[in-house]
Amino acid sequence: MILSPGNFCIRAAELEDYDRLYSLMHDFAQYQKTPERLILSLEQMKKDRDIFKCLLAVMPDGRIIGFTTWFFAYYSWTGKAVYMDDLYVVESFRGQGVGSRLLEAVIQLAKDAGCSKVKWQVSKWNDSGIRYYKKMGATIDEVDINCDLKI
Repeated sequence: MILSPGNFCIRAAELEDYDRLYSLMHDFAQYQKTPERLILSLEQMKKDRDIFKCLLAVMPDGRIIGFTTWFFAYYSWTGKAVYMDDLYVVESFRGQGVGSRLLEAVIQLAKDAGCSKVKWQVSKWNDSGIRYYKKMGATIDEVDINCDLKI
């Protein structure tokens, strides 16, 4: 399906979206070739709804075709920021501006909140993503290495 820019909307996820969203998170983990890393349960996501931030790309018929999760962060060198954790678009809708609109929405909410930056990760194998992010002016940090300590 080819979209025109007005054929879907971007909106905040609501509790009734969580079941479908959780299924898309599984699809995203498969796409990343890391399904074992998705340890969050749907029940935990629902319990955490007061801090869970997610924007959805939704078709007029209610189908969710993409999502991005994000949260506010504070960096000692730059101050208040938004960290975009995940951005995923359903395969049949990729290349049609859905991901760009989701990213633009995150950038706008960061601006509206007075943030100094938006930060996110991109997989080293995602060449098209890296090219796109560089084209939009993002800096790709090839120095710092992420640390993850499960507790």
